[in-house]
Amino acid sequence: MNSTFRSIPLTAIALVALCMAAVLTSSTAFAQAAAQVDNSAQNKDQDLTADKQSNAKIDRITTAKIRRVIVADRDLSMYAHNIKIITRNGTVTLKGPVKSDGERQKIETDAARVVSQQEVLDQLTVKQ
Repeated sequence: MNSTFRSIPLTAIALVALCMAAVLTSSTAFAQAAAQVDNSAQNKDQDLTADKQSNAKIDRITTAKIRRVIVADRDLSMYAHNIKIITRNGTVTLKGPVKSDGERQKIETDAARVVSQQEVLDQLTVKQ
């Protein structure tokens, strides 16, 4: 009877060790999956970034109009809905990843409905 009680703690320790190994494995897999979804590195820019958005009222209104049109389009992916729209002195720069060339063209067309085509700088990238 005494030997039975001695084996229980060893069994419990082994079970705890197995559970910890499973948790560590699943957290590593989760971190890897999260890294694949995160596109922050792709969105980093050295020159024109969202914080360079003009505070001029007309530029803010232009950006808001384009954002509304893009977000209202349910056919666009989440990537497309989250692109950067930067308006400075009437020129609109579109940046960030999209799922396809079709999305890229659709977003550029939507922006050109708000401002002229000549005022749209397409710097979107198609995510592979």
